[in-house]
Amino acid sequence: MPIPAAPALRRRSRVPEGSVERLGRMGWMAGELLVGGLAEQAQRAFQARAPDPLPSALLNEWNALRLTKRLATMRGAAMKLGQLLSLEGDDLVPPEFASALAALRQDGDAMLEEQLCQVLVSEWGAGWEERVREFEWEPIAAASIGQVHRARSLEGRDLALKIQFPGVARSIDADVDNLIRLARWSRLLPRDFDLAGLQQEAKRQLRQEADYRTEASHLATYRQLLGDEPQVVVPAVHSELTTERILAMDHLEGVPLEDLCGPDHGDGRRSEVGTLLYRLLLRELLELRFVQSDPNFANFLWLPASERVGLIDLGGAHRVPPAVADGYRRMLVACLEDDRAGLRRAAIDMGYVQPSERADRMEAVVDLIALGWEPFRSRGGYDFGQSDLAPRLREAGLHLAFDLGYRRPPPPETLFVHRKLAGTFLLCQRLRARVDLRSQAEQVLSRI
Repeated sequence: MPIPAAPALRRRSRVPEGSVERLGRMGWMAGELLVGGLAEQAQRAFQARAPDPLPSALLNEWNALRLTKRLATMRGAAMKLGQLLSLEGDDLVPPEFASALAALRQDGDAMLEEQLCQVLVSEWGAGWEERVREFEWEPIAAASIGQVHRARSLEGRDLALKIQFPGVARSIDADVDNLIRLARWSRLLPRDFDLAGLQQEAKRQLRQEADYRTEASHLATYRQLLGDEPQVVVPAVHSELTTERILAMDHLEGVPLEDLCGPDHGDGRRSEVGTLLYRLLLRELLELRFVQSDPNFANFLWLPASERVGLIDLGGAHRVPPAVADGYRRMLVACLEDDRAGLRRAAIDMGYVQPSERADRMEAVVDLIALGWEPFRSRGGYDFGQSDLAPRLREAGLHLAFDLGYRRPPPPETLFVHRKLAGTFLLCQRLRARVDLRSQAEQVLSRI
């Protein structure tokens, strides 16, 4: 039977469920952005500064923080898309918004208890209490799509139950469309970027992440593929308790991976974990062709008892098309060999740039791609803690987009790879890891 409800420790808020309610929240956000932009204009006029036009004034720090807060309370595809935008780079999203939206990658609000009960009854039936021996009402984690509760199975196994927020799955298409409209109206995204392909790919990926049976299958696949990685633990799935909106898996006893950033852990351990994360990235993308595309601290655990890393979220897993995997392999080889012509050919073949593109834009695209692969060219270890790569990438992206007027977005089929690359880099930067990326790359390339 469920244990008595504990006092709420996590911030809770209602998840808007219906399309009308969610559209109303979007309209409210648009109104707040407008008020924030007008206030910014008035403040600049009062300070005798040249007033910016309203589209520019909308992109202020107050609006960035307000938008982040509202997306966090909406949850679902709106919040997830905000997370993706925060990883896409400042050539698409202004720096102050990218910084604020990064908060969406941290722990989020929990749903109200009555909404939690609504989902449990809908998925397990009116007598859901009989399906488990114990159930802890206070969630141990909450994100964009759902929240996680501890439970104990009838057989006595410790479980982690991922329970989806109500209304998330059926609101995906509308959320993505409405948020893109809001971002274009507010000039958060450039109006002349053709985002149709990325928009459709985002919907496809989010629909997949909202299907917990699919994630259960991904967990089983990943456990099998990584059977030769002793440092990685992937929890087993309990299929008898898993539904489209509830995922039941073994509970792993650990602490957030972010704890490794603290003083109780040395540089050696942080670098070992950083090396593991990049080995997984390279193996997933080039060898296994099966990528866990959402690498953030919330999706990993540090398991002190075994000194291993637990991977607890495969909702963002994707099978890599052979052409995409081969394109990135060619890019990596060209990078390691300092082969600019090979990098240019791979960029053209993958659709990052057209063969007929203006010469200066072509070279700037190749420059940007080469810069992104720069850590793999280092010998003896890349020091993420001392890296200034992020601001240099930002400057190169801004130059390409605004000085040269290049408005071609990346190919839609690479969206999940960008998410993996950017997320893994940010993890290792936060860990202050030092990783011999060149050696890791050469080892994986030697096996394929």
